[in-house]
Amino acid sequence: MIHFQDISKCYGKKEVLKGISSTIGRGQITSLIGPNGAGKSTLLSIICRLLKQDQGKVSLLDKDVSAYKSNDFAKQLSILRQSNHLDLKLTVRDLISFGRFPYSQGRLRAEDQQYIDQALAFSDLQELENAYIDELSGGQRQRAFLAMIIAQDTEFILLDEPLNNLDMKHAVQVMKTLRRLVDELGKTVVMVIHEVNFASLYSDQIIAMKDGEIRYHGDTEKIIDADKLKEIFEIDFDIVQRGGYKICNYFKL
Repeated sequence: MIHFQDISKCYGKKEVLKGISSTIGRGQITSLIGPNGAGKSTLLSIICRLLKQDQGKVSLLDKDVSAYKSNDFAKQLSILRQSNHLDLKLTVRDLISFGRFPYSQGRLRAEDQQYIDQALAFSDLQELENAYIDELSGGQRQRAFLAMIIAQDTEFILLDEPLNNLDMKHAVQVMKTLRRLVDELGKTVVMVIHEVNFASLYSDQIIAMKDGEIRYHGDTEKIIDADKLKEIFEIDFDIVQRGGYKICNYFKL
């Protein structure tokens, strides 16, 4: 599990995280939702050690994340950031092979190639493995980066707005892939997401944040509630049941 306690972070005089604490369980999708500036991406960056908190502690599998050696940490937890721009001329397979670096240190073995093949197949990218990244559509490129994370073979996968700039079709493909990672491979996915309906349909748990605080954390069924969401986003929600799922209508009619 991932546990964080009394996490605080300030940028200058602005307090972005206000001593927040919670625990993220294993083998499920946990979505971080909330308005811009709520502290979602900052929290994600602190968990994966890209950013240092001012106060508090983060532990992974009951061990302080700061105590992990970098290579060992990269075998436990992977991160896909919001911006993934590469100036290198790389094929899809080249990119995915980067996920094996913690194991191969750049010298790919037969075992590494097997993981790369599995990641290509899981992401349905076999026909594009020799295509260059800069020639792909946005959706294909995002799937390739996700395949790199799959090849890294960590139990914990963190994603910062993985649907950013994707059209509906490709957003659904990414969410279905994440769901399969949990259901078929037993991974733990933690992601920042803006579209509350994707959080509702694909998440097991939701952390709802506002003004640097965790207002709610629990089962998706309990968090997708008109009153709770209005408190978080300051707009009205009309929630309806469709096929056993809660769909949120937040458009003014």
